[in-house]
Amino acid sequence: MTMIKGNDEAMVQASFAKLEKATFAGGCFWCMQPPYDKLKGVVSTRAGYTGGNTKNPTYEEVSSGTTGHAEAVEIIFDPAQTGYEELLDIFWHSIDPTTLNKQFADNGTQYRTAIFYHSEEQKRLALASKEALERSGKFSKRIVTEIVPASEFYSAEDYHQKFYEKEPEHYKMYKSGSGREAFLEKTWGDTGKMKYEKQKYFKPSDEELKKRLTPLQYDVTQKEATERAFDNEYWNNHREGIYVDIVSGEPLFNSADKYESGTGWPSFSKPLEPANIDEREDSSLGVNRTEVRSRHGGSHLGHVFNDGPQPTGLRYCLNSASLRFIAKEDLEKEGYGEYKKLFEER
Repeated sequence: MTMIKGNDEAMVQASFAKLEKATFAGGCFWCMQPPYDKLKGVVSTRAGYTGGNTKNPTYEEVSSGTTGHAEAVEIIFDPAQTGYEELLDIFWHSIDPTTLNKQFADNGTQYRTAIFYHSEEQKRLALASKEALERSGKFSKRIVTEIVPASEFYSAEDYHQKFYEKEPEHYKMYKSGSGREAFLEKTWGDTGKMKYEKQKYFKPSDEELKKRLTPLQYDVTQKEATERAFDNEYWNNHREGIYVDIVSGEPLFNSADKYESGTGWPSFSKPLEPANIDEREDSSLGVNRTEVRSRHGGSHLGHVFNDGPQPTGLRYCLNSASLRFIAKEDLEKEGYGEYKKLFEER
């Protein structure tokens, strides 16, 4: 484990100081976590209860409708990566804002829709977004979603947290059977179904990762470990195909951009899909470097340097343990058929 000292500790504290909180109630909280969990810039989410009077309420108490609380989701996010307006946009695309004390199959004040603002700026943006939605004419009925100050938020029981990961089949049946899925698809079409909810690539739960990954793959992708040079799976791989994130499956690099760097790790001059790559400053070893991570999976991949070949001048120096290679002849059956043309044109 790397110890954080001096300036590094100050940088970490400053980073956390920049994070903000958002709270939304949109009916059953099972359906409100997934679209935010997959959004860049969201650090964490938790399902819970807010807006009522009972302290430390249980699910059974809230479900009775007597505590005044609403099922809600609390989001910690980095405003430098995603703005509050985008969180609001996802919120409106996830609910029916025209039903009072009701969301689809669920009835009661605990299923009301509400935006709980944490600052005057959030209040201003929430009111503006609601007014814009009303003017759009998207809904023929009046929008009844509340915009109120945030109050004490109480975490829901563990089995409710990220329920869509713990019980995926149950979650899908509920979302479909409640009528939410059909409503959102009818109202918003492909846009609402959504670029957030239907995102193809995402990070599984930590429990699932420990089952799926080898210890080395887990340590590299989740704990920023580094595998041994010249003793890893792909440093000397010359086959044609693409490299995807071992965690999420998102496409990252093309074999056509792989080159012999002499470092003993797979090196690439550019990404196949730049939108799937995140870069972060890394001073963990006492020198400033640029870490490379997958955007949807959040996997540590390696680092990028400015000593690569032209025309990019870049060297993406990666860990094989973070990658899975898909040979060109396997692209179709593995679900990456759209990339076959890269090799048919060569």
